[in-house]
Amino acid sequence: MMQTYFFVLASLLYLGCAILPADRRATIAAGTAAGWLLHGGALWADVLAPGSLRVGFAVMLSATLWITVAAYWLENRNFALDGLRVLVLPSAAVVVILPALFPGSVVPLSGKSPLFSWHIAIAILAYSTLTIAAFHAVLMALQESKLHTGRGMLREGWLAAALDRLPALLSMEKLLFRLIAFGFGLLTLTVLSGIVFSEQLFGIPFKWDHKNIFTMLSWVLFGLLLAGRKWRGWRGKTALTFTLTGFATLLLAYVGSRFVLEVVLHRGLA
Repeated sequence: MMQTYFFVLASLLYLGCAILPADRRATIAAGTAAGWLLHGGALWADVLAPGSLRVGFAVMLSATLWITVAAYWLENRNFALDGLRVLVLPSAAVVVILPALFPGSVVPLSGKSPLFSWHIAIAILAYSTLTIAAFHAVLMALQESKLHTGRGMLREGWLAAALDRLPALLSMEKLLFRLIAFGFGLLTLTVLSGIVFSEQLFGIPFKWDHKNIFTMLSWVLFGLLLAGRKWRGWRGKTALTFTLTGFATLLLAYVGSRFVLEVVLHRGLA
């Protein structure tokens, strides 16, 4: 299919932009934008069909990284976040081709509420925002390690150079909590729509399966982090630990469960 070639070309563009020298900012920005447009066009053609929607762990990951790349591109115009490029673009280069390898399953939209599409869109936006927050947390952990220890690979090389170009830790932390607050709001809408409209969205009453349990646990973790930040002034390692744990839990909630069903057990899931 044509979208498969678009996925591969987008992957090559992402990878090329990931390894370009940092001083090639204009080329990186143009190449990233071109890869993002190809990625989005291929996703649109692959996921959306008349009266149906393709879903699966690969599609969810690909859509999440598509929005994450957009967030990186926009953030990099306002902040010097070249360190984010070396994490986001290689990840996107791998994830973008997964829908061609693991197509997932097709869900008919006939008889489903218009809320179903909105629920999926908001969920992807929530996952994407919290994904880039997790990338930020990783960068901050490396940045802090380099600042305090300067050992090993963080002393020199391309990663150290990328970390040196990041904003100060305090600025990174402020941006991290903005992302988490926005992502938490979207995740709250996802959880509420799933609970309130479960039967209308999915044709079954709300049930406490592993996906919903992990989603709720992730929501609680991010909520505790924001509350702890406001009332107890949580920051530093505590904030990073909560962010990465909450993200890992959210990843297990949907992507992990679907990966097991589709790849390990070879079962589709609507």
